[in-house]
Order: sequence, then C-alpha cells, then structure tokens
Amino acid sequence: MKTEKRSIAHLREEYLGQSFEISNVDEDPINQFEIWFQEAQNSNIQEPNVMTLATSTVDGKPSARIVLLKGIENDGFVFFTNYGSRKGEELSLNPNAAIVFCWLELARQVRIEGLVQKISKEESKDYFQSRPKGSQIGAWASPQSTVIKDRKVLEDKVVELKREFANVDMLPLPEFWGGYKLVPTMIEFWQGSESRLHDRIRYTQHTDGKWKVERLAP
Repeated sequence: MKTEKRSIAHLREEYLGQSFEISNVDEDPINQFEIWFQEAQNSNIQEPNVMTLATSTVDGKPSARIVLLKGIENDGFVFFTNYGSRKGEELSLNPNAAIVFCWLELARQVRIEGLVQKISKEESKDYFQSRPKGSQIGAWASPQSTVIKDRKVLEDKVVELKREFANVDMLPLPEFWGGYKLVPTMIEFWQGSESRLHDRIRYTQHTDGKWKVERLAP
C-alpha cells in the first residue's frame, strides 16, 4: 500500500518580536535569562518554567523530555527528578546536557548547554517537603522509567503510602529522588523577527569564568 504524504510545509508564522541587540543585553547571561523569564511571567504564559531537557548515553545516543525549572541560581538552573529515571541514569554516566525554553507568545527561545551536578541532600529535602503531600506520595510510589504491569501497581502503592503516612504532612526524602543543577557553559537567546531575520545572541564561557557575547546569523 502506498503511504500518503501529508505536507506541512505550508505552515508558517511571521515572528514580529522586538529587536534584540548586544548593546542592550546584560553582561551575565543568567541575569539576562532572569529578565526574559520575568517578562514571560508578566505575559501570563502558562508555565513559563517548562523546558526541554536533553541528555545522552556515553555513546552519544540522545533523549529528550519536558521537565520544570524549579530554581535559578547565580551559577545555574535547578530541576528535580527520580535519580533512577532514564535521565538520571544518563546524567550519572554523562553529565553533559542541554535545556531549551520556548515562549512562542514572545517569539523567544533560550538554549542552554553545560554540565549537570546534583544539589545537596538538604536542598532536595527542603524542596521535596514543600510540595503538596500528594506529590510527595507520588514521588515515593513511582519507580520512574521502569516497566510496570499496569496502573493498579501505582494506585495500590499510593493507597499503602497514604495509610503509612496518614498522620504526617511531610514525608521523608526518598534516597532515589532529588535535585540537579545545570551549570551553563553556553547560553543562546533567540528573538524572532520579521522575514526570518531573527536575532541570536550567544554567550560562551571562557576558562577564567568570563563570558564572551557574540551575534549569530539566524
């Protein structure tokens, strides 16, 4: 049977974002990110902290998924997950990773590359116990990324945990769960513009910790 081709080449959006110049950016890319992130929040974008996290195995096979940014620090970007998940296992073997933010309403994208490291157990505990109790139970109940027979496996575990922790609001931090911080070596800001002449400003970090700022062709 001949496969019918579905053309999507006609799909096109004209980006009319504001001009973005090197002369207007902050010398520190994390400060610049915070400026854009605040503008995304002010624009009422639903979950502006949604980001794509890309990891890979030691042989370079990539994988990507959506996660949530949970912290911006002066040296990196924080997110949380199950250490035994696929992304956790890949990061333990290859700490090089990339994250991407896309705010279509502002015609903006931010690409970040760097090395990922675990944050402290104390920081992970503080965040874990600040979550709603149902989310804490969910983290305990799910052997993330492993094959399970059916949904009932999870539901039964949740019932068991609700019974076990019925009288407490804060569950203990699981040993298999916590936070990571991506410490960037490259951050690129993309601002959509008319006729595909987009603005791309890239920061790359030198060995002395200082940042080089360059404009890239779109």
